Amino acid sequence: MLLRTTDPFRDFDRLTQQVFGTTNRPAVMSMDAWREGDRFVIELDLPGVSRESIDLDVERNVLTVRAERVARNGDWEMLASERQKGQFTRQLVLGDNLDLDHIEASYADGVLRLLVPVAEKAKPRKIAVQGIESPAETQAIEA
Repeated sequence: MLLRTTDPFRDFDRLTQQVFGTTNRPAVMSMDAWREGDRFVIELDLPGVSRESIDLDVERNVLTVRAERVARNGDWEMLASERQKGQFTRQLVLGDNLDLDHIEASYADGVLRLLVPVAEKAKPRKIAVQGIESPAETQAIEA
């Protein structure tokens, strides 16, 4: 998995989006990622988001996750509104050592879980060492 270097301006922008949210830019979703053997596991927090609103796209080695939490409509007076509404998006740049054709996704308890297998070409493998006769052993010694 490829992780980008830290960009303080982008990180500040992301923090601002998380705290205040904006209408012109989607809010960011929290994420954890780790490796378990021959696969990477990515979990994204999406509480209150319906499974049907989640959209996953892979183009080249960029995984894009989009989701939407719609505002509730009704005949009531809102007393507090701290949860972000609207579109959420996250893009992950994945390394060439991952098998992007076999990503599995599941959603339970407000957590989107992605399983990304390591590509066969990136897995460690043993290489057999063959014995070769040396030219000195195959030539007859003449006196």
